[in-house]
Amino acid sequence: MPKSALDKDLKKVVSLETATYGSARSVAAPGMAVLFLLGAMALASVFVADGPLTYLVVIAAVIAGYMALNVGANDVANNMGPAVGSKALTLAGALAIAAVCEGAGAIIAGGDVVSTISRDLLQPHAAMEAIDFILIMMAAFLAAGLWIHLATVFGAPISTTHAIVGGVVGSGVAAAGAGIVAWPMLGAIVASWIISPALGGGIAALLLALVETLILNREDRLAAARRWVPVLVALMSGIFAMYLMTKGLKRLWKPELAHVLAGGLAFAIVGWLVARPWIRRRSTGMDSRIKTISSLFVPPLIFATALLSFAHGANDVANAVGPLAAIVATATSGSTADGQVVLPLWVLSIGAIGIAVGLALFGPRVIRTVGEKITKMNEIRAYCVALSAAITVLLASSLGLPVSSTHIAVGAIFGVGFLREFKSNRGLVNPGVQPRTLFLKTSRLNATPEEAIANFQKRERRRLVRRQHLFGIAAAWVITVPAAALLSALLYLAMSAMVVS
Repeated sequence: MPKSALDKDLKKVVSLETATYGSARSVAAPGMAVLFLLGAMALASVFVADGPLTYLVVIAAVIAGYMALNVGANDVANNMGPAVGSKALTLAGALAIAAVCEGAGAIIAGGDVVSTISRDLLQPHAAMEAIDFILIMMAAFLAAGLWIHLATVFGAPISTTHAIVGGVVGSGVAAAGAGIVAWPMLGAIVASWIISPALGGGIAALLLALVETLILNREDRLAAARRWVPVLVALMSGIFAMYLMTKGLKRLWKPELAHVLAGGLAFAIVGWLVARPWIRRRSTGMDSRIKTISSLFVPPLIFATALLSFAHGANDVANAVGPLAAIVATATSGSTADGQVVLPLWVLSIGAIGIAVGLALFGPRVIRTVGEKITKMNEIRAYCVALSAAITVLLASSLGLPVSSTHIAVGAIFGVGFLREFKSNRGLVNPGVQPRTLFLKTSRLNATPEEAIANFQKRERRRLVRRQHLFGIAAAWVITVPAAALLSALLYLAMSAMVVS
């Protein structure tokens, strides 16, 4: 039946409304970002005392806000991506949880007296002018923000810490030569390019193999889930309790190792006691399909991603606004001698709000890359990724190894993907295999021997990890430090020329 003229007109109206909504949304996001940056400028104008360098501090506050927006857009996706990719959380739900938890972590537990980049990575000589140091930090900050922004546009998850390090090295060398850089510290950071993803991927793959062995490969999956899921929840509860005590709450409390271990054990017991009856009630009437069993991991996964976001906000807010605090301290004292600075509440607020706004406005692109484009996620794989991130950070911290939370999370996703690919291809293909033999091995999945061969050949051709994302992300990691360094050096030279003129 042909469509009436009215139907055609209505379709045109709907298409016009859709296009208008998309256009308005694309304009609204930059507009809200600009409003936030203006707010950061106003905040700095109110809280910074008048002085000869006040105008530079106000400009630095805007740059810090821009950096915070980019940290939220890129870095936070590592925690939320797997949960979104597994469909345990909707994108809107993930954004809401991340915004609240990131902001809470930054305000409640962030901003301890921190060792600034000026002491850890730069060794400025005593005669360096305060304005030179401020320009070094501003150029580094802006270069890092621009580089992270570019990576976000392409959907590439990178380490914001490495971007800042590259920026500081570039502007520092441009200002005072190679002698200003603490090169052993930079070497440790470069080593983390290999350490972080390898640890994260290995631990995530081991966790997934453990879940498959204990639950998914058993004849009675439901009974196995009732026995082992509470144990896995207990493990998660203990690990995250120790993770928060050592990383997420270090501003509020610095416990001894014995207290950390005791706290982890206590929370593990509580987690088991709570999970055991809940799993038993939840599993009543369930069938033993893997998809059904996976649904038991949804609440622990959501809880884990929320805690990771809280800890990320507490730890990485300094990446967003740490150099601003160093600039404020230098402008106030007129000296570069201080190795430690305090992050004032107004500086923390710029970081916390900026991370939340950047996540909400620009985060979905990287969230989709992390959660959907590398490998297919389900609730169990996402749970293993989240737990692997906490275990890896704890293990690396105890061994004194430098690691990147971004590299750990992405490495964990690749780890579970490559494990799936290995198990999919292992022992299934043989040039001399007979259709009847293959059918008997896979009779639960195939109706006929011919279908078994067809499905097997389809699996053989399939790669469960998308190589283009593997190579693209690895390339982005490698060039982050030198690219940010080059950009920062150019920005410093331009800024110093403007100030002199």
